[in-house]
Amino acid sequence: MIYILKFGASLLMPPGIFILIFLVMAIWLWRKNEKRAASMVGAVTIAFYLLSTFWFSGLLIGSLENKYDMPKEFNGDCIVMLGGGALAGTPALDGTGTLSGAAGSRMAMAAELYRKTGLSIIVTGGQVYADSGNEAHIAKRELMLLGVPGEKILIEDQSLNTRQNALYTGEIIRDHGWNRPILVTSAFHMERSVLNFEKEGLEVIPAPADFHTNRPQSFNLNRLRPSSDALSDSVIFMQEKIRGLVTRYIGY
Repeated sequence: MIYILKFGASLLMPPGIFILIFLVMAIWLWRKNEKRAASMVGAVTIAFYLLSTFWFSGLLIGSLENKYDMPKEFNGDCIVMLGGGALAGTPALDGTGTLSGAAGSRMAMAAELYRKTGLSIIVTGGQVYADSGNEAHIAKRELMLLGVPGEKILIEDQSLNTRQNALYTGEIIRDHGWNRPILVTSAFHMERSVLNFEKEGLEVIPAPADFHTNRPQSFNLNRLRPSSDALSDSVIFMQEKIRGLVTRYIGY
């Protein structure tokens, strides 16, 4: 019963309510004998619905996340944690400003890798927007709260995207005589991140974090309910594919 209620509730909130509106519109157009218009609206509705389900978005985002497994050995010489968003002015235990959910998952992985390897951590990411926090500064403060010594944390606080993450972090890596970083980022983001670091001549050891879907994929009827989170994952997949093509063929 609880799953039926959840499914019904999902149809009363975006994106479910819009799917219902489009469906009613398609039926109305069909009854008005506007069959071509009805077919177009119906096709858009079906596509929008599929992109909004965890079943379909899981297939999409999973195709990115499944490219890299966790290494059995971490024989690198430093840890690189890519920024994933930060909030300015939000309350924290030791100051203000906090990392976003994705960046928090990456930070937890970086801290675990430090405890496992003792390697220095490079946190990379600047203040992307005027109203966001400086990712590297906030990450260093929070890593120290997790027990990582300040002298083991290096910051790169100027980069605004993944390309610049790799470019500016590569300079720090080479300045310290390192050449094989352990790369920490979201699993869906790892393929494009590895490509950017390869363009800087760096062979990285991928350590994926912040997974969005199960492995292997499972199925139940509840995964067919429309969800804004599922739609967000579908959008992430499309963004990663488009930006990956830009990185590979344009170089930025």
